[in-house]
Amino acid sequence: MRNPVSWLVVERGWKVTDRDGGQVGTVEEVLGEHERDIFDGLAVATKLLGKARYVPAERVAAIYEGLVELDLSGDEVSRLGDAP
Repeated sequence: MRNPVSWLVVERGWKVTDRDGGQVGTVEEVLGEHERDIFDGLAVATKLLGKARYVPAERVAAIYEGLVELDLSGDEVSRLGDAP
């Protein structure tokens, strides 16, 4: 079993999966205030070209070394708005 890690260690390029374990993209940017430990969400690159999608922190189900699991389906991820 994997041990969860803090959002503070998430890095660009980490794999992002939907609730069924299918890869939906990679982390492009972690959004939040590190100094105040406030996690806002993630910018997730879902395609080679195009804007990253904004995934709010409350849709992140778990974070492990190299992997972020979402509580969204792949279709729901594709309908997310652009990251700021």
